[in-house]
Amino acid sequence: MEEKEILILAIESSCDETAAAVVREGREVLSNVIYSQIDLHTIYGGVVPEIASRKHIEKINQVVQAALDQAGKKLTDMTAIAVTYGPGLVGPLLIGVSFAKALSFAAGIPLIGVHHIEGHINANYIENKELEPPFVCLVASGGHSHLVVVKDYGEYEVIGRTRDDAAGEAFDKVARAIGLGYPGGPKIDKVSKQGNPEAIHFPRAKVVESVYDFSFSGLKSAVLNYLNSCQMKGEEIDQADVAASFQKAVVDVLVEHSMAAVKEYGFTKFAIAGGVASNSSLRTAFEEACEKEKVTFYHPSPVFCTDNAAMIGTAGYYEYKKGARDGSDLNAVPNLRLGE
Repeated sequence: MEEKEILILAIESSCDETAAAVVREGREVLSNVIYSQIDLHTIYGGVVPEIASRKHIEKINQVVQAALDQAGKKLTDMTAIAVTYGPGLVGPLLIGVSFAKALSFAAGIPLIGVHHIEGHINANYIENKELEPPFVCLVASGGHSHLVVVKDYGEYEVIGRTRDDAAGEAFDKVARAIGLGYPGGPKIDKVSKQGNPEAIHFPRAKVVESVYDFSFSGLKSAVLNYLNSCQMKGEEIDQADVAASFQKAVVDVLVEHSMAAVKEYGFTKFAIAGGVASNSSLRTAFEEACEKEKVTFYHPSPVFCTDNAAMIGTAGYYEYKKGARDGSDLNAVPNLRLGE
C-alpha cells in the first residue's frame, strides 16, 4: 500500500499578519496566503495589539479557506494542522491557536503547536531543497535577534541573543527618529542606498562575557544623541547618511558575530531568517563574508522572511514526523523561548 502524502495546513497569527498555507512533504508550498495589516498600524507608528486581534478574528476564516482553495485541497485532505503558539502578541496568538484547535477537533485532524522562531529557521528549507542540518542560523526580526546552532530538525542550541533591543526593533525606532515612519526596516534599507555608510561612525557594541550576544540599545541611543546634537547646533541632518551609517553598524555586528560562530563550530553552512534577513545590505555583506570563508550561504526569498504560514507548515511537518502532537490544552505562550 502506497504511503499517503503528508499535507500540513499551517496558521500564523503571532503579530499583525493573518496567514495560512498548505505545505506538502515539508518543502513544497501549495499555497501561501498572507493578509497584512501594515496600513492599519502605520498611522500609530507600530502594531497595536487590540486592533491586530480584531482584524485576525475578522480575516482568519477567509485566509484559511483561501489557502485550501489555492492548494486545490479540502480540510479533510490534511494530515495535520500546525499553528504558531508563541512567541508573539498574546491576543493575536490566541486567535490562531483557538481557530486551529477548533478545526482540529471538528475534523479529527492532529494538531501541532509550532515555535515562531523555529518557523523562521525552517523557511530556509522551502527553496533550498538540499539544505540539511547541522548549520548556523541568524534569526533577525522585529522582536528577535538569535544566533542558533541547528543541530537537527527541531533541535536547536541558542548560542547568542540580544540583551536589549532586537535588530528589527532598532530599525523601527531609528526610522521613527529620522522621520521615515513605520515599518522601519524596509524604509531604512531604501533610503540608505542614497547615503554614505561611512559618513558617521556609530558604536558596535560587544557583550564582554558572551561573544555571541547582541546589544543594539546603545547604537539606537548614539543615533538619537547625534540627531539632538545636530539640532542644538543648528546643523543640517542628512537623513540618508544617518540611515546608511546606522544600517552599516547593525550589519557589521550581525556579520561579525555570525562568522565567528561558523568558524568556532566548524560548519560549512550558514543561513539567515526573519524580517531583517530581507535587508539588501545584510544579504550582500553575508554573501561576501561567506564567500571569503568558503561557507555556503542560504537565505529565504523576502516573502518567506516576513511572517508567513508556509514556514510554520515546514516546521510542523518535521514536528509531525517526530511524533509531536498537541491537544485541546495547547495555549498561547507570548514569551516562549526557543528550545522550550
